[in-house]
Amino acid sequence: MLAATARTRLALAPTASSSALRAFSTSPAVARDVKNVTVFGAGLMGAGIAQILAHKGGYNVTLTDVTDKAVANGQKIISKSLTRIAKKKMADKGEEEQAKFVKGIVDSINVTTDAGKAVESTDLVIEAIIENVGIKQELFKFLDQKAPKEAIFASNTSSLSITDIAKSVQRKELFGGFHAFNPAPQMPLVEIVRTKETTDDAFNSLMDVARKSGKTPVACVDSPGFIVNRLLVPYMLEAIRLVERGEATPKDVDTAMKLGAGYPMGPFELSDLVGLDTLSHIAKGWRDSRVATGEISAEMVAETPLLEKLVSEGRLGKKSEKGGFYPNN
Repeated sequence: MLAATARTRLALAPTASSSALRAFSTSPAVARDVKNVTVFGAGLMGAGIAQILAHKGGYNVTLTDVTDKAVANGQKIISKSLTRIAKKKMADKGEEEQAKFVKGIVDSINVTTDAGKAVESTDLVIEAIIENVGIKQELFKFLDQKAPKEAIFASNTSSLSITDIAKSVQRKELFGGFHAFNPAPQMPLVEIVRTKETTDDAFNSLMDVARKSGKTPVACVDSPGFIVNRLLVPYMLEAIRLVERGEATPKDVDTAMKLGAGYPMGPFELSDLVGLDTLSHIAKGWRDSRVATGEISAEMVAETPLLEKLVSEGRLGKKSEKGGFYPNN
């Protein structure tokens, strides 16, 4: 979904660790030459990442998932996305040439359901599977034994701790976050996340991969929600509380933020787009794991009855027939 900012006290305080401060260094990057990239998870996000790596980055990409059906669906997602691009960017070309362009990129992406084989000669693994820390740890623990020892590992998680995910591997110094935004082919931002153990080499390599893939990377340290989600999740939750208190309607709040703050969409429109279940899941995850550590305040992510009511009714936003705060037309 989104992502979040490095803790202010960690990024700015004089006592901040040198590993955290290096994330914001403006010194020339030293990055290894990444050629082969493996993407785990062939859903919308994984397929989108594989697409930009192959199309814009020119990398040798392998896309993998647990079933042939999932992999085939990923190829279909990529094909549809590239077809839209071809129609827009190659409007002066014939359908045959557009189709050739699409097929060339889709065919260049290797696919497999064999996880071990997928990482035999990889330089970088990007994981984009279910947002469950245990399942991610299990995958990376397996891959740690199969991938070359110098291969970099990265998670596309939007809200989980990169440090926690990396606990299952030996190569913690080669582990970071590569948080792309949905839809990956259109969204220009990627958050590159470093832990206290991530080396400059691994961090700079992830930054370089993002740039070569046509994205604008931003550096952040491993903290709740990184930059984008750290700001947006509390913002959306507070907007819901405002409505719960009877201070305004969702429509008026959205109008106020668009016309008064210059936002392209209001918090309720954004919540519907992100998915109310996703918003609820992130907030609950932070309540369960980040409040006790002092990384985020309990008040900031307190449960909102209105959000939970809508989720329980299956009103999840744009993704559901019932809509969310707004009906789907």
